[in-house]
Amino acid sequence: MKQKKYLTLLLLAALILTNCGGEEEQGFSAQNRTVPAVEAVQAQFGSLPLEERLSGTVRAGNQVEIFPRISAPVEEVYVESGESVERGEVLVQLRDNEYRERLRQAEANLRITKAQLRQAEAALGEVEADLNRQRILAERDLVTDMEMEQLEAEAESAEASVELANAQVEQAESTVEEQKDALEQATIRAPISGTVGDRAAETGMQATPNNRLFVIGDLSRSKITINVTERMLQYVESGQSVRIYSENFPDTVLTGEVSRISPFLGEGSFSTQAEIDVQNPDRLLLPGMFVTVDVLYGESEQATLIPLSAIYNNPQTGETGVYVAPGFGIETEILEEIEDNGSVGQLSNPTEVEFVPIEVIAKGREAAGVAGIKSGDWVVTVGQNLLVRDQGDDARVRATSWEKIMNMQKMQPQDLLQEILNNGVADQSTAN
Repeated sequence: MKQKKYLTLLLLAALILTNCGGEEEQGFSAQNRTVPAVEAVQAQFGSLPLEERLSGTVRAGNQVEIFPRISAPVEEVYVESGESVERGEVLVQLRDNEYRERLRQAEANLRITKAQLRQAEAALGEVEADLNRQRILAERDLVTDMEMEQLEAEAESAEASVELANAQVEQAESTVEEQKDALEQATIRAPISGTVGDRAAETGMQATPNNRLFVIGDLSRSKITINVTERMLQYVESGQSVRIYSENFPDTVLTGEVSRISPFLGEGSFSTQAEIDVQNPDRLLLPGMFVTVDVLYGESEQATLIPLSAIYNNPQTGETGVYVAPGFGIETEILEEIEDNGSVGQLSNPTEVEFVPIEVIAKGREAAGVAGIKSGDWVVTVGQNLLVRDQGDDARVRATSWEKIMNMQKMQPQDLLQEILNNGVADQSTAN
């Protein structure tokens, strides 16, 4: 859809180039036919960077959600969204009366079980002392075997009572620790240092473990998550460079690398997640933002390179090719050199253009490697539609730079149209 909009706007550009140049600059043939005006760049030789464009979601560094671990009314909220907090700083205080009472009861029960343990240990001591005396008497045959067996059974029972009392003490101690922890959870603290966001805690509300109160994260660092398909795993790897774009910062491109890739594919989706750690000192990346990520995974074989806008499907033959101006710059005088900023110069005298079929060897984001033309050929990037309709075999060519055509291809449609209109007004002013 974007490509169609772009081609439509390029047609508008061609019309503006043709109509805004002035009658003297346009020129007429013997049949009073207007010679169309086009823009062209020189084909280059090289290799294309191979890239995979994906959509990513931004999270703050070490982003965590804060949930209460107990249920209780909120008594006080100490922070607002956007505030910076340090690890351990108090965020929310929950009502803790009930938990203090539970702790007091648990501590009382612990004291009781410890007293019961002391009783059991004392009883065991008495039984063991009596058993020792009876053993001495038994050596003198003053105690029957039945009496000894009864005393030994009492000793075992006393030992079991001590073990039970010990277990009850341990259980009571565990309950005390549990109640202490619950009481501590009534004071909710920041688990990390960062910035608070999405505050949902309000004084008086009933907090439960299902209610998220805050989100906290380090905004100076960001983590971008992208989905990688099973096919992409054949060439996308950890450590590869990435470029990050967003409409929210159109003039800035962030760079990074693939930090890690999960080896587990999702059931049914046949895709997994890759993560990109990015420094974010200027806070351009905001948590929850959607960004475009280009993963650079290599280079194509070397070939003749042309902008994507130069590729044209001939409606008469169905062939894919480009319009080439073989005499431009050689037989035809270039009336004005391309300026350093790539701005459009003057149109040339009429020169021959011809449609040349090509084979696309590799296709990048803004350019393609092709066979069928050679490096140095001037290829038309704006105005092919006029050449098809006109049936003529010549045109007036305006040289432009790769930088300019690359920037135009990256523009949003509305910005591209404004650029075309600005150029048309400038051309009209020059003609007048």
